[in-house]
Amino acid sequence: MFTADVDGGTFRLRHATRADLPALVRLLADDALGAGRETAGDLEPYEQAFDAIDADPAHLLAVGELVRSGQETGSIVATFQLSFLPGISRQGAWRSQLEGVRVAASLRGQGIGKLMVGWAVQESRSRGCQLMQLTTHKSRTAAHRFYEQLSFEASHVGMKLTL
Repeated sequence: MFTADVDGGTFRLRHATRADLPALVRLLADDALGAGRETAGDLEPYEQAFDAIDADPAHLLAVGELVRSGQETGSIVATFQLSFLPGISRQGAWRSQLEGVRVAASLRGQGIGKLMVGWAVQESRSRGCQLMQLTTHKSRTAAHRFYEQLSFEASHVGMKLTL
């Protein structure tokens, strides 16, 4: 899908596979919020979700690998999900929804997140989306700064209802 040279090797973005799930769950759990809602003990719910995402062309689950010099495969250090949504508002505009953006804690601040979001923006444009949206927990102030630096605006109030 995408490659770029970064400090420490080559960053490669690709479609996730079922075999990537343990690493993805570890990334999702690698912060205070994720630690309370993710569990690597039972992968079955993640496998069911992966199968649904993988079967639907309106959804894309990506992983980022860091490939060090002399290696063919890399370690998974990042992930995100991108969904494409039709809408009636904005004159029938399509939008993309960016979810689950994670970069390994040891690699944050090195531009990997910016590369991933940049790729997601390009992919959204190529699919005819006129808007990209995301939510981030109100406690994630560093994430807010990151997205604002990429020209995202906190233009709406997001609300969720746990079911």
